[in-house]
Amino acid sequence: MFPPKAFLDAIGAQASRLFNGESPLPRAEFEAQLKGMLQGALSKLDVVSREEFDTQMLVLARTRARLEALEAKVAELEEKLAPPAE
Repeated sequence: MFPPKAFLDAIGAQASRLFNGESPLPRAEFEAQLKGMLQGALSKLDVVSREEFDTQMLVLARTRARLEALEAKVAELEEKLAPPAE
């Protein structure tokens, strides 16, 4: 994973190559090159898509709910098995 400063420096260096070209690029070509440059830089980071993040959050929420239900069941069983208080 890139440290933030190195990531920004790499993007800046690549962007300056686009801006300082000998002849100005047509808008569509510039956008395509900029998009490719950003996708390349972002692919080097340790990130997940929003869809994957949301999916994992749902899995985590279900897991927590199941764990809480199991903890409640264990507490109930322990209460039933506990010797009567004198």
